[in-house]
Amino acid sequence: MPRHRYLLRVVMIFAVLLSVQTRADAHQHTWNAGFQKLEIPNGNEPALDLGVWYPTNAPVVSGGTEPFEQGIAASGAPVNGRNLPLIVISHGGGGTFVSHYDTAVALARAGFVVAAVSHRGDSGADQSQVLKLWRRPAQLQRVITYMLQSWSEHERLDPQKIGAFGFSNGGFTVLVAAGGVPDLGKTDAYCRANPTHDLCQALKNGGVSSATVFNDVPPHAWIADPRIKAIVVAAPAFGFAFDKAGLANVRIPVQLWGAANDQHQPKPWFEDVVRNALPTSPEYHLVSGAGHYDFLPPCSSHLAAIVPSICVDPTGFDRAAFHKLFDSEIVRFFRAALNAAQDKRS
Repeated sequence: MPRHRYLLRVVMIFAVLLSVQTRADAHQHTWNAGFQKLEIPNGNEPALDLGVWYPTNAPVVSGGTEPFEQGIAASGAPVNGRNLPLIVISHGGGGTFVSHYDTAVALARAGFVVAAVSHRGDSGADQSQVLKLWRRPAQLQRVITYMLQSWSEHERLDPQKIGAFGFSNGGFTVLVAAGGVPDLGKTDAYCRANPTHDLCQALKNGGVSSATVFNDVPPHAWIADPRIKAIVVAAPAFGFAFDKAGLANVRIPVQLWGAANDQHQPKPWFEDVVRNALPTSPEYHLVSGAGHYDFLPPCSSHLAAIVPSICVDPTGFDRAAFHKLFDSEIVRFFRAALNAAQDKRS
């Protein structure tokens, strides 16, 4: 082989190896987490509160256990990186944008930008429209649009790498955003089988049926957001409202989590229904010993005193240890799923 061709081949091999190593280094890099609290437009309604976590090289200045002190950098820390993937988070009923702060921090440290919303009408501060579930996906779409078009660092985002995480009512939300179409009329059948469930008790005490409550679902309420390329769903509320036809258009990767000791959403009416109805089997995790609220981060003593119902774990369950695994598995899934989605387009 002529010397110049040999040298050219060596250079090409070296370039490929360097590219692979650079990608591996980026894959393994650990950032610090920065944080912003924002208010964003919400149509004709009051603004949505938004928490944004992002990767930064700025030093950590807090290391406590409260949401705003979970090992984050000082206010105003610069965003680092380009072509960053975006994850949006939808909390459970009565939650807020900080409900999954540990997962948000873990994702930011792994190089993701995370935008978590406090849902108007179904948050800790406002539950006036908690059963108008169709409002939630629309709010999540507004978050994505804001982040891609109006966020001060929107040019750092990769619009082709967007994922969504949701817990409980938030799990329902991201299933709809991924293409799911629920039949909320199935609530009556569920309540006949589970009359003591808190939803069913509320309907009974109000003297109404699901047909009455859900009769004002607007036309075309269940609209998918094609910008979302992968979802993580934990203990989805209203899982019984989906069937194979309703989930037929969910064609993106799904990571699904269930709690083996979920007393709030009893088996087999929730994630089991979703798991069996999805057109492609999800990556499924059943957490032994976990209760419904163990998908929320470990409670501080202050939070436990205010809302003990979400802080008491089943006997023998270690929520802190579980969340190390939970967060790492979510990071791994989104990284693989969003990279695979990009490779398909290449």
